Amino acid sequence: MISKNNKITVALFFGTVFLCSKLVAQPLAFISNQLDNTVSVVDTQTRRVINTITVDGKPVGVAVNKHKSQVYISTPIREGFAVIDTQQMNVTRYVSVNSGALGIATDIEGDRVFVADWYENNVSVFSTQTFKLLQVIAVGESPSGMVVSKDGRWLFVANRVSNSVSQISLNNLLVRKTVNVGTHPFGLSIDNKGERIYTANVESDDVTVIQVSGLRKIATVAVQSRPYATALALNDSRLFVTNQDDSTVSVIDTENLKQIAVIEVGEKPEGIATHPDDQTVYVANWMDSTVSVIDAKSLKVIETIPTGEGSRAFGQFFSQ
Repeated sequence: MISKNNKITVALFFGTVFLCSKLVAQPLAFISNQLDNTVSVVDTQTRRVINTITVDGKPVGVAVNKHKSQVYISTPIREGFAVIDTQQMNVTRYVSVNSGALGIATDIEGDRVFVADWYENNVSVFSTQTFKLLQVIAVGESPSGMVVSKDGRWLFVANRVSNSVSQISLNNLLVRKTVNVGTHPFGLSIDNKGERIYTANVESDDVTVIQVSGLRKIATVAVQSRPYATALALNDSRLFVTNQDDSTVSVIDTENLKQIAVIEVGEKPEGIATHPDDQTVYVANWMDSTVSVIDAKSLKVIETIPTGEGSRAFGQFFSQ
C-alpha cells in the first residue's frame, strides 16, 4: 500500500521527469531530397536520420509550422506543396498551386503559408486551416527565397530574374516597396531585430545587405562561387552563405561586413539553416546527399549526416 505522501512524491517525480524531457527535447530537421522524392527527418540530438517520408513531386522548399505540428514541402513537379504531419510523420495532403512552386514560408502565427511561383511571378497565400487560396500577390520575375520578419509585419521575397527584393505587408498583402540587389538573388535572411536583410546573389558571387527601414541597399560583400542561401548565427553576429560551385560556406562578420572564413563542406551545398541553439549551422549538400553540421564558433564541420539523394532543404527546416 502506497501512502498518500508517497503518492504525491511519485506524482511529482514523474511530473518532473516529463517536464525535463520536454525541456531537453531537441528539434528535428526536415531535409528535402529532390532526386529520390523523400524528406529525411534528422534528430539533432543524435545527428542521425530517424525517419524518411516519401514526398512526390521532386521536393525542394521547406517551411515548418510549429503551431500546427506541420511541415510544408514545395513540390514543383506536382505543381504545389505537400503537408506533413510531424506527429504521424506522413503526408496528409497535397495542395495545388502552379508548376513553378519553389520557395515556401509561413507567417509567425502559423495561420498562412506563402508559396513563390517561379513561372507565374507571384506569391500565393493559403490558409493553413483549410488550405484554400486566400490571395495571389504579383512580385518580380522568378520569385524564390522568402523570409518573414520576426515581428510578423513583413514578407520579403527574392526575385531572381528581376535582381530585386520585394517587401509585402502581411496586414493587407500588398507590395510596399522593391529594392534592387545583386545579380540573381535566391536565398535570404533577416536578423532578429528586423533591421537588416541579407541576400545571396547567385550570378554576381556576392551578398547584398539591405536596411529594412526605407528598404535600401547599404553594402555588398563578395563571397565564393554561386552563393545560394544564407543563415545567421551567434546572435546575428555571423552570416553563413552556401556557395554551390565552390562546395564551401562563406562566413561574414556582420559588424564589419567582411568575409572572415571559408569552410569546406559537401559538394554543391544549397539549403542552410541555424539550429535553434544558435550555435550550429546545418547545410544540405545536393551532390553528396549529406548534411554538414558547422560549429558557428570554431567554424569547423563537426558532423556529416548521410541523408537522401539530392538534398536541397531550401528554407527554414527546423521544427522549433
